[in-house]
Formats: sequence, structure tokens, C-alpha cells
Amino acid sequence: MKVAICGYSGLIGQAVAGLFGAQGHQVIAIKRRDLTQGVEHLRQMLSGTDVLINLAGAPILRRWTKSGKKQIYDSRILTTRLLTETVNSMVLSPSVFISASAVGIYNNIDVHDEFSSNFAGGFLSEVCQAWEAEALQLKPGKSRLVILRFGVVLSSKGGALKQMLLPFRMGLGGRIGSGKQAFPWVHINDVTAAMFWAAQNPIAKGIYNLTAPGLVTNEVYTKALANTINRPALLPIPVWALRLVFGDASDVLVSGQHVVPQRLLADGFVFSFPLIHDALGDLLIRR
Repeated sequence: MKVAICGYSGLIGQAVAGLFGAQGHQVIAIKRRDLTQGVEHLRQMLSGTDVLINLAGAPILRRWTKSGKKQIYDSRILTTRLLTETVNSMVLSPSVFISASAVGIYNNIDVHDEFSSNFAGGFLSEVCQAWEAEALQLKPGKSRLVILRFGVVLSSKGGALKQMLLPFRMGLGGRIGSGKQAFPWVHINDVTAAMFWAAQNPIAKGIYNLTAPGLVTNEVYTKALANTINRPALLPIPVWALRLVFGDASDVLVSGQHVVPQRLLADGFVFSFPLIHDALGDLLIRR
């Protein structure tokens, strides 16, 4: 297969490219400068492409200033709009279009499968809803559309887990606030495997929650991480301290969504790491 990835340089993009490349498939990186050159340029890049994967998006966990919010929004919505317009304009379009979203679309009260419409009302949910709306502008018959709502992706190479490791290894780690909030997580290997599965499996269509089936709270995750690296986790992180650092963006850390990957399981995808202890052990001990 010929696979084009937008967001190639990111943590997930690199992992996905590595998996497809290792399986002998040709990988093309759609870079920022390619996006600035418009539909015609992208149409030429995507000529003969079997799979288009859209992972573009500026980092979420930072202060949500006016300019920061614009960058978070534009990097997702405008990029997805451009890619969708490009695919819609092609005579021979990619067979599959896989586009990212996030579980931040949901509220932090209910338990959510893919049929839940109990969305949150804040900035992050609004971004996710607009993000998905752009992908859903794909014309019928152009490409098989798969939208993946990511949880917190755990990887030893970057992201949330790597940021947490240093304080935990110093014995300064702990739950966030009460620790009772949900922590929707997924192992990086299951992320890449789900994308590979979606690219090759004709049954894969529509929206999927890409989170591990083993639901945990922040407190359970914290204890599992501390146990995995044999360190204490005795110092809770107060919510007020996070708000001082991140402002409104601290909501990403102090609240969480109870999410189940019902459609992935029903359609036959098998998670290699459904449980948090096994996932952390693989990422931090076995490597």
C-alpha cells in the first residue's frame, strides 16, 4: 500500500509510519509546507495513494491564550478541511481516509461508547466536534472514512507518560486532585495496530473510540505507574497548582471521560494491552 500521513513528525505519526514501513508499505509524509501549497499540490501528492491518515494538531496541554486556542483549532479544523476538499476533488481518491479526533468530545459524567452524544460544552469538545464535522464532509463513495477518538496515548518515547516519569522517579509523583476522575488511556502499539487494522479491514467505517477496554481512574493509573517503577506516589497534585500553570487547559488533567471502545471490540479488533499494569510494564520494564 501507499500511505500518506499528515502529522508524520508527531509521536503517533512516527509510530504509525514505523509500523506501515516495517510491513513493506510505502509511506509519504505530508508536511506543513505541503499544506500551504493548496489543493492542487496535495492532489498530486495523493495520486495513487491507498490510505490517507490525518494526525495533524498542535499540542493541547498548554495555556489556552487567544493565540494558543487559534493554533489548536486551526491546526485541526483547517487541515482536515483542506484534506477533505482535496480528496473530494480527486477522480481516483485514496481508498481509506483515517482522521483523528479525541475523547475530549465527551462530558466527564456519563460512560461513553461511540453512540453517546453526551458531549462536553467546553473548548476542547467544541474543537473535537468541529474537527469531526470537517472529516464528515467527505463525499459518499470517495473514501472509506474512519474517525478515531483517541484517549491518552501512552508511549515511552514521549507524550503524557514521559512527562510524568521524572517526578515519579524522584518520588514526587501522585494523583491529580481527588484522583477519582477517569483516565482514558491506550498503549501506543494498540494505536498503531488499530490504524493498520482500519486501513486493511473493509468493515471499519465511521467513529471509533480508541481507548483501552480496561477503564481506570487517575488514582489507579498513578498507583500502577508508581508500582511499575517501584517508587512511592504520596504527594497529590493540587488542582489549584495546575490551574496556576495551565489555566483553563488544566481541565484536561483534572477531569476525564469514561470511555469504552465498544465498536472496535464488536468489529473484531483485539487489544494487545487492555490492562494498565500490563501496558506500563511493557513500556517501562520490558524494553
